[in-house]
Amino acid sequence: MSSVDELPLKEIPGGYGLPFFGPISDRLDFHYRQGPDEFFRARMQQHNSTVFRANAPPGPFTARNPKVVVLLDAASFQILFDTSKVEKRDVFTGTFMPSTSFTGGYRVCSYLDPSEPKHALLKGFFLSFLGRLHKELIPNFRAAATQLFADVEAELTEKGESEFNPISDRMSFDLLFRLFAGKSSYDTAAGGGGNAGLDTWLFLQLAPLITLGLKFLPNFVEDLLLHTFPLPYFPAKSGYELVHSAFREAAGELLDEAEEKGLSRDEASHNMMFVMGFNSYGGTKILFPALLKYVGGSGEELHRRLASEIRGVVEEEGGVTLAALERMSLVKSVVWETMRIEPPVQFQYGKAKEDLKISSHVATYVVKKGETIFGYQPFATRDPVIFVNPDEFVPDRFLDGGEKLLKYVYWSNGRETDSPTADNKQCPAKDMVVVLGRMMLVELFMRYETFSVEFGKLLLGSSVTIKSLTNPK
Repeated sequence: MSSVDELPLKEIPGGYGLPFFGPISDRLDFHYRQGPDEFFRARMQQHNSTVFRANAPPGPFTARNPKVVVLLDAASFQILFDTSKVEKRDVFTGTFMPSTSFTGGYRVCSYLDPSEPKHALLKGFFLSFLGRLHKELIPNFRAAATQLFADVEAELTEKGESEFNPISDRMSFDLLFRLFAGKSSYDTAAGGGGNAGLDTWLFLQLAPLITLGLKFLPNFVEDLLLHTFPLPYFPAKSGYELVHSAFREAAGELLDEAEEKGLSRDEASHNMMFVMGFNSYGGTKILFPALLKYVGGSGEELHRRLASEIRGVVEEEGGVTLAALERMSLVKSVVWETMRIEPPVQFQYGKAKEDLKISSHVATYVVKKGETIFGYQPFATRDPVIFVNPDEFVPDRFLDGGEKLLKYVYWSNGRETDSPTADNKQCPAKDMVVVLGRMMLVELFMRYETFSVEFGKLLLGSSVTIKSLTNPK
């Protein structure tokens, strides 16, 4: 890779097409004619550049302005983490923002730029709370996993296979509710099925970026329904308010603390609901099935190695502890590789605060103040300049010196080598999510020697069906 100072200065290729019609054409390509990966790949090849101009979905009329500068390589993508150069105000979901009705009428922390005074107050509160959760993660996850695998085994016995996603989602929701509110959701009005209400809530906010792919629904009808206007809150209202009410009642001590720090009880509760329900639950909906998909598809040799490492370290440490997790090098590599190849968040956005020079591996480009910058993470974290065999799941990728590549793993809206602070936009639950991913593998291979899966696509992430679980001999 060349030094930035040596890179040639080039005009950003590409364009936006005719007013109104250009964004609609790009939206149809993105959702139906090409799909996201081919949409970006075709334009990258057409312009012979990993930086170019295009319209980002959803376009008229949902988006405020669909015109973006697209970044597809690991080098240019990093500008999106520099909040001294890019503004993060109201771009969490992209060139559109769902109604604040989904969040109690508040612009929650994810939509705030760090320059806004309330950002540091809210994120500092999150980080303080999440920092205290580490001692509770392992015992709570182990209890939740016991029920998870009991449910999976029961369904395997009854049906010959088990649909992992709905079981995992119920477990994740109750685990996170317990961690955040200090009480099982089953002991509140939300019940164990409160995640169904959050699923609707998530879908309605992300619908402009989603393709249903239903054979009986013509594409133009789906496009009109999902991508033309922002979807309203009212279909999610009852489910969200049920969970929010239960959370607010159960998390009394946490909300007392928020008030002491200068936050209103109501605003704090809706912000915590967003961290729990959107950032954390939304993330585990993708991460846990992805882990089983890639590990399950890698075969028995990887299973044997994981089981050997996990059981050996647990025996030496005298139990499952944070110290034990830190010693499990292969487990850590597998979790990072899963997040690299299937990041829970695919899109990142920012607006240039000033005229910027952005460099790819081969050239430098000028982005004008006020332009929206869009990064497609699955291409940035599969950059062939950085990663050998970038489209392959390589369990050992981050072993034996491979740790140096962690600075190019961006799933948390930051480098994996960085830490979330009150002044940046990195996911406040970054460390917790990584621990939960490791714990899923630990609990799986403490119980089973090997397993087999089938997998497909869902609106968010992968669907996983467990076909078999083999107990130790």
